[in-house]
Amino acid sequence: MLKKLIFLVLLIALVGAGYYYYELHQQKKETDTLVLYGNVDVRQVDLGFQVRGRVEKMFYQEGDFVRAGSLMGIIDKRPYEDQVHEAEANVESVKVNLANAQKLFQRRQELIGKGGVSSEDLENAQTSQQALEANLKQVEAALAIANTNLQYTEVYAPTDGIILTRIKEPGTVVLEGEAIYTLSIISPVWIRAFVSEPQLGLIYPGMKGEIHTDTPNGKIYQAQIGFISPVAEFTPKTVETTQLRTDLVYRLRLYADNPDQGLRQGMPVTAHLPLKARNQQVNQ
Repeated sequence: MLKKLIFLVLLIALVGAGYYYYELHQQKKETDTLVLYGNVDVRQVDLGFQVRGRVEKMFYQEGDFVRAGSLMGIIDKRPYEDQVHEAEANVESVKVNLANAQKLFQRRQELIGKGGVSSEDLENAQTSQQALEANLKQVEAALAIANTNLQYTEVYAPTDGIILTRIKEPGTVVLEGEAIYTLSIISPVWIRAFVSEPQLGLIYPGMKGEIHTDTPNGKIYQAQIGFISPVAEFTPKTVETTQLRTDLVYRLRLYADNPDQGLRQGMPVTAHLPLKARNQQVNQ
């Protein structure tokens, strides 16, 4: 009986010591790490043509992944090709007229000394040449605009992303700037979080940390602080509890690596920022 009692006392002491060690370890871990809660920023871009026209081709569907520089869609090129041809013809016409004007002015210069032409004729020939030179610059500028508009009949992906919405279909007549796709930007990934004023002195731009998702035993992503707002604001209602909504906090942004695209826009995440690195920097 005594042995059982001693064993029970030792067992209780062992469990108590283990619990004490666990609590001590947890407190030390919490002291060494700043934990912040936030969300992956929702970042997207509406893609459209810079000129109006009839949509001829669209190459992607909702959910498709696209690389930066990928051709997304084309509108009918024929009206813009015709404008280019017209502008090219105008340039050639002005060049021919300018060549004749230059020859005429040269002949007037040769004859002015011999009394073959009057000074007024020479001045008129010179004025005509100068006017055609200016006209040439004008039609060449019109040709450049026509070529640019022809290039605008195609739209390309500005960055890697996923098609969230395919807004238009081939055959639709669209205006310049009217969206045909909504593209979700997947890189770089930004984490929006908030830190209270007492914790503000613990963080700094470039501070490294880890991003954890709510997935059990999920992948841990490396990140660093890229921006800390200089202006305080009230805690967003979607981030904190009712009691903390009136607290003033500072918004910060973390840039996270996302090699497997596991961080999705809008998803809640937890940022762990080791304070040990901060203390080492201060000591140095």
